[in-house]
Amino acid sequence: MNLEAVQSAVNAGNKTIQEAILESIVEARQTCEIDGDNSANCAVAWDIVEELQAEKAHQQQTKHRKTALETYCETNPEAIECLIYDL
Repeated sequence: MNLEAVQSAVNAGNKTIQEAILESIVEARQTCEIDGDNSANCAVAWDIVEELQAEKAHQQQTKHRKTALETYCETNPEAIECLIYDL
C-alpha cells in the first residue's frame, strides 16, 4: 500500500488516521522482514509511517481550542459579553 492509497482511505472516511498508522507499521515490519532492514522497500514503508504520523500531529495542532468565553457565548449568544457591534 502506498501513501496516496492510505491518504485516500483516510480522506474518504474509511479509516481514521490512527488506524492507518497502525496498519502501516504492521506493513512496514512485514516488508522489512521479507526484504531486509536495509532494503529500499523497507525505507519507503517506514517513510509512509512517518508521513502519516506527521499528518496526525499537524491535524492536532490545527484544531482550534475554544476559550471559556467562546463556549459561554455559544450557549448564551444574547449575553452582553457576546454581542458584537459593527462601528
